[in-house]
Amino acid sequence: MTAIDVLDKSGTEDCAAASSVEDVYRAHSEFVWVCLQRFGVRERDLDDALQEVFVVVHQRLVTFRGEARITTWLYAICLRVAAAHRRRGHVRRELAVHDFSEAAALDQSSPEDDFALQQKQHILSRILDELDLEKRALLVMFEIDELACDEIATILGVPLGTVYSRLHAARKAFEKAVSRYHARTRGGCQ
Repeated sequence: MTAIDVLDKSGTEDCAAASSVEDVYRAHSEFVWVCLQRFGVRERDLDDALQEVFVVVHQRLVTFRGEARITTWLYAICLRVAAAHRRRGHVRRELAVHDFSEAAALDQSSPEDDFALQQKQHILSRILDELDLEKRALLVMFEIDELACDEIATILGVPLGTVYSRLHAARKAFEKAVSRYHARTRGGCQ
């Protein structure tokens, strides 16, 4: 399922769907998962972060008044959970060993190509980690998930012009992070 499909699915729900945590989970867990990924929660920590979000939903659902879309409310919760996750330095040092799959066996790319792709993804991840969460999420939504600005405005619950100005600021911050990365790697400090 693409990020746009998740948006389409979650965008059709209104505050009436917020009658129970179970209903919210069924209707919006994929949306929450995607948001947490956008905020840089690592794949191996997503289950824990997802659970943290729905613990908050369980505690606060009675206070949700429906003044905003439920996806906007969930987005704000995801932002806070991801920020707390990063503050705690909640990064596990061990790496999961991926299961060998038939898809990998049939993959026609060379080991060198696979390694180069992994390196590029690692560098992008490190650069995105330097951005604040809101800028990171906005860039991922626009540049990687290829969401339109009006869709992003709907998710964030802000006017379209605000998305444009925040996207401009996020791109500038990304360019600075790329420059810092290149300066560090030229100096021999990775």
